[in-house]
Amino acid sequence: MGFNQSWVTEFILLGFQLSAEKEVLLFWVFSLLYIFSLLANGIILGLIWLDPQLHTPMYFFLSHLAIIDISYASGNSLNMLENLLQHKKSISFVSCIVQMTFCFIIASTECIILVVMSYDRYVAICHPLQYTIIMNWRMCTVLAVTAWTCGFSLAIINLILLLRLPFCGPQEVNHFFCETLSVLKLACADIWINEIFLVAGGMFTLIGPLFLMLVSYMCILWAILKSQSKESRKKAFSTCSSHLCVVGLYFGIAMVVYLVPDNSQRQEQQKILALFYSLFNPLLNPLIYSLRNAQVKGAFYRVLKKNRGS
Repeated sequence: MGFNQSWVTEFILLGFQLSAEKEVLLFWVFSLLYIFSLLANGIILGLIWLDPQLHTPMYFFLSHLAIIDISYASGNSLNMLENLLQHKKSISFVSCIVQMTFCFIIASTECIILVVMSYDRYVAICHPLQYTIIMNWRMCTVLAVTAWTCGFSLAIINLILLLRLPFCGPQEVNHFFCETLSVLKLACADIWINEIFLVAGGMFTLIGPLFLMLVSYMCILWAILKSQSKESRKKAFSTCSSHLCVVGLYFGIAMVVYLVPDNSQRQEQQKILALFYSLFNPLLNPLIYSLRNAQVKGAFYRVLKKNRGS
């Protein structure tokens, strides 16, 4: 195995091992969830684009989160829906690698975008008088570009480490999409370097960001408790609670899937969590922000009135 060669030309995605009738039922359920996810995130993007009152740093980063959610749902769901409808479970080696790399970029970038959003809330609540100076559009652009650059860089390193491995069989991936850990188990070589990188990447994109967010929100909580205005407290709690809900869902599931030691008894549970991660999380994010955010609801009504008036 001292040379780079992949004998496997395609993988078989085992999924959930269901009957054809149940697969058709899941196809319609997952299709609806995917469509609702696209609509919800599309509405968020549209409102941010059309309403000048949402042209602020917070909603600039929220638009990036919406793009990430659309991309992540599309990257995993489209192939899964095709397999459910056609009752085929094969995916080419190249398509599998592309799917893994794409999802790695999106997942890593989302972690850093969520940190940036918590920093934005920290500056807005703890340093309100300096907010427009600190969070100027140049700074926002630099933070967004940094998040995407980190995501691309980590994905490229993972891709390089993955392509050095030979895959000579078996072909069966115990998942419904090309998830990195599941594919690595099929390599015909020692994968310890890949595992070390994934642990290090998990520390960089999960543990590190989560620590920074906890620090930010402890400072925010302290500032809110010192505030004398009930109205400002209510507004701060409303905004931050939305972000905390998203962070809790995203990081909680991600740490269970990628940082808890793997064993055969947990594989089915991990697949269910990954399914939630792919279909439900991108749908819940815009719902949490829209239903709990007065500014988003206000923007929705303003856009409706504007369209009716025209």
